[in-house]
Amino acid sequence: MWLRRYASLAAAVALVLGSSDSSSNGAMLSTLRFKTSVTILRLHRLLLFLSRAHTGVVSIYDLSLIAFLLSRSASPINLSDECRKLNIFAVDEAETKHLQALEGAETRLHLFQIDLLDYESLVSALVDCSGVFHLASPCIVDQVRDPEKELLDPAIKGTTNVLRAAKEVGIGRVVVTSSSSAIMPSPSWPADKVKNEDCWTDIEYCKQNGLWYPLSKTLAEKAAWDFAKGEGLDVVVVNPGTVMGPLISPRLNASMLMLVRLLQGCTETYENFFMGSVHFKDAALAHVMVYENKAATGRHLCVEAISHYGDFVAMVAELYPDYNIPRLPRDTQPGLLRAKDGGKKLADLGLEFISMEKIITDAVESLKNKGFIS
Repeated sequence: MWLRRYASLAAAVALVLGSSDSSSNGAMLSTLRFKTSVTILRLHRLLLFLSRAHTGVVSIYDLSLIAFLLSRSASPINLSDECRKLNIFAVDEAETKHLQALEGAETRLHLFQIDLLDYESLVSALVDCSGVFHLASPCIVDQVRDPEKELLDPAIKGTTNVLRAAKEVGIGRVVVTSSSSAIMPSPSWPADKVKNEDCWTDIEYCKQNGLWYPLSKTLAEKAAWDFAKGEGLDVVVVNPGTVMGPLISPRLNASMLMLVRLLQGCTETYENFFMGSVHFKDAALAHVMVYENKAATGRHLCVEAISHYGDFVAMVAELYPDYNIPRLPRDTQPGLLRAKDGGKKLADLGLEFISMEKIITDAVESLKNKGFIS
């Protein structure tokens, strides 16, 4: 079993920010288990689509974004007057009960179901909205049996459908969540150059090595840029690294499962997947920042630093010496040069990244409190 490190961003999610009119729209979320289903959250004129990986669970990352947006109701900045009212109708209480525990959710959250590959349903959902956040992609922990059906189609066609619908109804800006997996693995990148937003994952390398998740993220992002260029749609991209932090959901995502396995002695190095870590809160905030700042353009690598998994493991071992942390080589990602300012574009927008140490302690202490580790 090998881990798709990006389950912290559950399958194909879109967040849609409402238009400036005064029409009242309820908030919506779904609990369909299919990879192309989307959860839709709407806060007055703000709409959030969330679909999940094969577990059928709304991801911790998505929940962090929901919690952040709910907290903006009293904020003076752009979204404040859009976060007035949500209602919640849980389709599956076991899957959505934790959503109702979020501050403001009881009276401001509403759930409904939609299929990401159903174009007409997307169009109707986007009416009267001015912006879209399309987050993540299908994420599978086990080996992929049918890459086309399980990963590629939902990621690529889902992204294209969202962009087509956004264009049709006149959406102002679309924020697409890609991944650092669309930046690496990239073995042909110059060995003496730090990887940045100009670097792209090697498609043929992924195909030859069965790296279906990086392939799906890369092809989906390329499709987004092709559509934006061809149709004149305003698109901006966030490329988060391994997203971790305090748990909101009662279930583990793949990134947090990776940490649990490490604490139990797992020696996997995630050679083709790890490029650096980022706190759930920073990943959520990055999306809002690039939406609100119209000067934000292109791709935005979202990591507290470009680092090796070996660096991460060493920090975990230092902070938690009582656990069975394996000794790994310092350099676990071939050809990856370290950089403290890997997220420079977001830092220039004002994002102050939470440190790796804080990311780890928040994540581990949360795992303890939730009973996933002792």
